[in-house]
Amino acid sequence: MRAVNEEVRTGPVCSYTEWDPLEEVVVGIVDEACFPPWHVALPPVLPENMHETFRTQAGKPFPKERIEAARRELDEFAHILEAEGVTVRRPEPIPQDTTYSTLHWSSTGMYAAMPRDALLVVGDEIIECPMAWRSRYYESLAYRPLLKEYFRGGAKWSAGPKPELTDEQFDQDWIDTGHEDGSARLVVTEFEPTFDAADFTRCGRDIIAQKSNVTNQFGIDWLQRHLGDDYRIHVFEFQDTHPMHIDATLVPMAPGKLLINPERVPKVPSLFKGWDVMEAPKPVIPDSHPLYMTSKWINMNILMLDENRVVVERQDEPMIQAMKDFGFTPILCNFRNFNSFGGSFHCATLDVRRRGSLQSYF
Repeated sequence: MRAVNEEVRTGPVCSYTEWDPLEEVVVGIVDEACFPPWHVALPPVLPENMHETFRTQAGKPFPKERIEAARRELDEFAHILEAEGVTVRRPEPIPQDTTYSTLHWSSTGMYAAMPRDALLVVGDEIIECPMAWRSRYYESLAYRPLLKEYFRGGAKWSAGPKPELTDEQFDQDWIDTGHEDGSARLVVTEFEPTFDAADFTRCGRDIIAQKSNVTNQFGIDWLQRHLGDDYRIHVFEFQDTHPMHIDATLVPMAPGKLLINPERVPKVPSLFKGWDVMEAPKPVIPDSHPLYMTSKWINMNILMLDENRVVVERQDEPMIQAMKDFGFTPILCNFRNFNSFGGSFHCATLDVRRRGSLQSYF
């Protein structure tokens, strides 16, 4: 076990797990949120009933009333975190409806609502992720003032290789059939490394990962080599026919305590042998509530403030009770309108600093 010196622990960026006591966090914003341009990368992860909406609304703003409702919930969330003693930072709005171009394609943006996707904190380092969606190519610019501040305060700041995102990066013949062995057919190829930070979950020296429709093996290999021998990345495959982000599938909540999606994790990986495992209760989000980019299992997307306190959606009574039964103290926050945009408390945050050191938990 490597000791971490006091300078690292007290720096502006330091986080090794999903459960050490939270001291500082970035909470996303929904300002100017727009539907992304239609692209082959979208059908593999969008709910089927949303395909036509995304086709017809491509490049247009999300409904104003939805944005306003989600903004109010984000502000409530930020105030709750501050009341719990957490320093809250916010990104800067950037134009999302402005067309930008590379040598090969043009696009508009989407939002800066989910810092968990764009940035990965491992120890005292913050990494800009080479994301696979063209509409998210410049998303990290919303966080650039914070990144510069953290770097000047002593943090390490790096970035994955900026991908070209040419047509070679995507399976242009993708259809929703899966492979003969039952595994999902992924739309990203191995042309270049791509990954979203939300396809990784941190347990000290051990980082759990999955390949998905935005994260390829090339990206996982790049991250492992970049982090070096202090960390071990374990890649698992789940029964998820449309994988994108691991934090509604398998959620380590504290040392020895694991929350799983009962539909996607029929067998707990042997790495977690000896851990207490709880199956997430069935989601209660009504069918009438719009979920543009996620399934109802977004109810699993909780945020740990430490090994005891957990932020849970206020209307999700089964999850609130499950957390109590599992030995945790739920902190309630309205977030269902934010859920519409494809995430919940974990997605909407980047835990910049947690009070802890690098340890092994397996």
